[in-house]
Amino acid sequence: MYWIGVDLGTSALKLLLVDEAGAIERSASREYPLLFPYPGWSEQEPEQWWNALVTGMHELLEGVDASKIAGIGVGGQMHGLVTLDASDNVIRPAILWNDGRTDRETEWLNTVIGKERLSTLTGNIAFAGFTAPKILWMRKNEPELFSRVDKIMLPKDYLNYRLTGVHACDYSDASGMLLLDVEHRCWSREMLEICGVETGQLPDLFESSDVIGTVLPEVAALLGIPACVKVAAGAGDNAAAAVGTGTVTDGACNISLGTSGTIFIASDRFGVDPNNGLHAFAHANGAYHLMGCMLSAASCNKWFCEDILHTADYAEEQEGMEERFGKNRVFFLPYLMGERSPINDIDARGTFVGLSMDTTRRDMVQAVLEGVAFAIRDCFEVARSIGVSVERSMLCGGGAQSRVWQKILSSVLNIPLDLPKTVQGPGYGAAMLAMVATGFYPDVQTAARSLIRVESTVYPDPDTAKAYEAAYRRFDLIYPALKAFYKECKA
Repeated sequence: MYWIGVDLGTSALKLLLVDEAGAIERSASREYPLLFPYPGWSEQEPEQWWNALVTGMHELLEGVDASKIAGIGVGGQMHGLVTLDASDNVIRPAILWNDGRTDRETEWLNTVIGKERLSTLTGNIAFAGFTAPKILWMRKNEPELFSRVDKIMLPKDYLNYRLTGVHACDYSDASGMLLLDVEHRCWSREMLEICGVETGQLPDLFESSDVIGTVLPEVAALLGIPACVKVAAGAGDNAAAAVGTGTVTDGACNISLGTSGTIFIASDRFGVDPNNGLHAFAHANGAYHLMGCMLSAASCNKWFCEDILHTADYAEEQEGMEERFGKNRVFFLPYLMGERSPINDIDARGTFVGLSMDTTRRDMVQAVLEGVAFAIRDCFEVARSIGVSVERSMLCGGGAQSRVWQKILSSVLNIPLDLPKTVQGPGYGAAMLAMVATGFYPDVQTAARSLIRVESTVYPDPDTAKAYEAAYRRFDLIYPALKAFYKECKA
């Protein structure tokens, strides 16, 4: 048998074909554009996601016996607002997770409704990237379009709808909408009232490994697969990546260095950070997790190397950098799109500090890598402040392929980092959820024990860790000093 894992990313859709041994037999990828109609806005056309799935599926299955496909699982970018009318037609481009237009709505939720009330209702406070502020923005600024809304969905759920005709959402992805009572795993009626949304406008809720339906006959014919193929509810990309790295037991941690950066700590119990610097979400394994999310991670390095230095040779830019670990006098705040965890400041911006006449190109590249690591450390500090001790972590994502970045992050956090043998986190986790949904494994934990292996481990260097401890303390002074400046620049 085969299972297909889909990773609906911000810049591309990736598909994996996984066999019974958990081996990735084939993969395919399709890119699509981001739309920036105004400064700070970020949108995509859902139809482009679907087109990417269809064309990518044809490539994935070329020469494959499609009759052996048992199930499909989708993991995808979280928080995006997809709106459908009564005929299930898309009303407007999806407003994405990294869109920054909702600062007023976010402030209103946190100040008028109040952070304490929001945390009681949903386990979280409002962040600009969450779905609820987007709904409020659309209701205020596009009332005619909002009046046509019959269904509100998340990005990966739109693909699942196109596959099955079912309006469904899993708990992990729904957690990031600020509409879900995460602890009790149900929609919050009070939050729906606040946002002017009816229960019937929201999808039905499922656990990530539940079957939501089978592929529609006409879609099966289009894709070249059997109509009996089961579709799992799937998961938000971070929960899917956690499954794909085996981060499914109490206290286990995964760090993802993708377009965005995340720290994901699995927990058997529901818990909330009192300062709401970390998100309290449902996990794809049926339990819960704490998560810190930074909006720009590996994308910082991509931006600086490709857009500023005009090179895609990352390895060349990092050559010889290890000799200067912990010695860099240049610092970088990685807030290119504002920041979510733990500072929740959409006005913050990427900033170099400490430049001098002898600053080199390599100093600035190193500062970018270190700045991302320091920002991830900020989230670790919040976890430690509430008694959550992380002794080691899995590491995945495109940025995790850099040996230099691995060493920096390990020493900044002063913990070992395990790299999984299979690096396709969200897509692989989605395929694993499909394996559970079709009964090949009884649960997510069993699937993880059977399939996930550590390829290698990076250990912190004691001297470098000590140097980075002092550097982090200096880094920690920069944002508070600039916070008022960022706000003034926006005004």
